[in-house]
Amino acid sequence: MSREIISTDKAPQAIGTYSQAVKVGSTVYLSGQIALIPETMEIVEGGIEAQIHQVFKNLSAVCEAAGGSLQQIAKLNIFLTDLSNFATVNAIMAEYFEQPYPARAAIGVKELPKAVGVEMDGVLEID
Repeated sequence: MSREIISTDKAPQAIGTYSQAVKVGSTVYLSGQIALIPETMEIVEGGIEAQIHQVFKNLSAVCEAAGGSLQQIAKLNIFLTDLSNFATVNAIMAEYFEQPYPARAAIGVKELPKAVGVEMDGVLEID
């Protein structure tokens, strides 16, 4: 099966040796997204809520570049440096997803790139 590299300027450009996403068949593997503003490559200001919204916007842009949408994410992984922000993630996630929700993991980590509070990656299934 062939691999297709997914790339868009509507999400932050990859910083390092990875692609924004890779499509294999009808499955798209989304690389981790942090709260970078694509146009400036700077972290969004406004605290964890603004960071979570920016991450969902970035993931959405990559999903759209792959021919899909957030709603088609089958598995979402959320990495938080402070698990007390879990309820905030849930509330904001409800603004971007409709039922049935994707499978999900929320993992507490010591630190993330550029000292952000949240990073997300996932697996998208294109119909």
